[in-house]
Amino acid sequence: MTADPVSRLPGSIEETVSLLGGENYLAGRSLATVVFLALKMKRPLFLEGEAGVGKTEIAKVLSRALGRDLIRLQCYEGLDISTAVYEWNYPAQMLDIRLSEATGERDRDQIEAGLFSERHLIRRPVLQALSPTLGKGPPVFLIDELDRADEAFEAFLLEVLSDFQVTIPELGTIRADAPPIVIITTNRTREVHDALKRRCLYHWVDYPSAKLELEIVRQKVPGCRESLSREIVSYVQGLRRLDLFKNPGVAETIDWATALTELDRVALDPETISDTIGTLLKYQDDIARLAGSEGAKLLAEVKASLSAEA
Repeated sequence: MTADPVSRLPGSIEETVSLLGGENYLAGRSLATVVFLALKMKRPLFLEGEAGVGKTEIAKVLSRALGRDLIRLQCYEGLDISTAVYEWNYPAQMLDIRLSEATGERDRDQIEAGLFSERHLIRRPVLQALSPTLGKGPPVFLIDELDRADEAFEAFLLEVLSDFQVTIPELGTIRADAPPIVIITTNRTREVHDALKRRCLYHWVDYPSAKLELEIVRQKVPGCRESLSREIVSYVQGLRRLDLFKNPGVAETIDWATALTELDRVALDPETISDTIGTLLKYQDDIARLAGSEGAKLLAEVKASLSAEA
């Protein structure tokens, strides 16, 4: 007999830390606490923070760790119900109409009932999330970058997040037998309405401390030399204090460490930074700012700080 998927949920904050850590996601206690509560209370988890701090990764990690399917809804301007929720299979419906005509079927109600049935319903991410996979339990439903969607679509989500149901005019209301694990992320390009936030547990995902970021680099890029890892983390932490147009996230730190490891670098120097800065910074104005004395000053501070620690 297959074990009840619900029994695999963590039973404490410490177990949640271990669960995430088992998938190489190092979470602080505050994040682990809100994840544990969201799972325990069956409430959506609303994660805000700068791009690249690991918000989306939380949903992926939970999916793997809990053995659940991951349903991802990537939000963007103009996202509508036919793309996000459902649409009808129009070619198949037209074929049914032609077959009805060919066989002489005249019962209009019967024809219409056949056209607007589950057989012709194309389930998009929202409907998929309301349908648990046999033997796995409710899926992890990632609503990614909600702030990019229109306010009208955000308002539509209120029904989904309140009652975990969707109303289809031709079929009626479809309800989830058990609520999915909902993770909502936003980069705060616009404010999300309070009505939606009230239905969720909230957490701000900040940039990690130097200690935590160093441990992340160790886990994600095990081939990177310890001394180089320390320089990389110290340099990135310094960049975030410069108020750049776009601060590098943890994802960029990992990319940079990977790139320098592939190039067999053992330490940071001005030439190495200049050659590889495109893996770390994504805006020319930020790159140009570091090309002068400010970049040299930061590197000198990193070297001096690490020498003092040694």
